Amino acid sequence: MSQRINDVMKLCCELSANQQIQTTVKNSGKGAAAAGGLAFAGGVFGGPLGIAVGGAVGGLLGCWLTSGQFKPLPQILMELSPQQQQKLYEDVMVVLGDIQWIDLVQLSALVMGNAALKQQVTSALLGYVTKELQAQVHYVD
Repeated sequence: MSQRINDVMKLCCELSANQQIQTTVKNSGKGAAAAGGLAFAGGVFGGPLGIAVGGAVGGLLGCWLTSGQFKPLPQILMELSPQQQQKLYEDVMVVLGDIQWIDLVQLSALVMGNAALKQQVTSALLGYVTKELQAQVHYVD
């Protein structure tokens, strides 16, 4: 992997770590379906109290089904295949254009020092994550 791709990957990790971005990949629907399905079933069989009990049990089941699915975005980025890293690099380079840098420190300083550029790179990163990885993005409070 080229040093430039490595620099862009580390920049994306730094940006997402600073903003405490987490993602969930594809399985959050299972949790919602479990919670909703059991709440519905509880309502059919037990009325209003059944909805509450079914929703609580469904919520716990949904939590169990999706445990471990929420990951910090930097972790997801470091697990990307070389082809995925190349695609992310290309998406970010559209934003960076002809900016030249020597190392990661200089690239980070250029991006972090320019609020508009930082926002554009973050948008490119989140666009890649949602489109290519089909992940949902969450900000940790």
